[in-house]
Amino acid sequence: MDFDQSLFQSIHALAYRSSIVDGIAIFAARFLPWVLIGAFILRLVFEKNWRVRFYDFSLAFLSVILARGIVSEIIRFFYYHPRPPIALSIQPLIPVPGSPAFPSGHATVFFALAMVLFFISRRWGIWFFISAVLMGVARVFVGVHWPLDIVGGAVIGIVCALIMRKLLPPLERYKEHVG
Repeated sequence: MDFDQSLFQSIHALAYRSSIVDGIAIFAARFLPWVLIGAFILRLVFEKNWRVRFYDFSLAFLSVILARGIVSEIIRFFYYHPRPPIALSIQPLIPVPGSPAFPSGHATVFFALAMVLFFISRRWGIWFFISAVLMGVARVFVGVHWPLDIVGGAVIGIVCALIMRKLLPPLERYKEHVG
């Protein structure tokens, strides 16, 4: 048994022992992403400067598209890794997505958003990183991802956000061009 499978079994073995813990994990795996998207949208809505709002949205949107829509899909095209329920014949706590396990799409999206928010506001970024880690662990706990799927998605999301930050002109330069 490899490290990834061993770690998965250690985490997933805690499932089905407490309905309260299972409920928290299910919430973190399925519904926390929606809470985070809502928080990000609120962050944008309450930004008074439209240029800053547009820049923040653009940086987040392009980072997520690069991470989830391009890099993850290229990896999934060339590398198929089955999800734990398929590989181990286990019953997950939530419905199993039909896509390959590696890299985690949730991790790519939410770690990219966390990195973007860290650029914008360290406090918001730290909370998003903590939430993304919680979500990732919960997706292992409920049985739909291997730990390395989450780690791979996190690396892809963070690196793509860093790349987009380098490719987009800094906000000060952007302000000069817009107006």
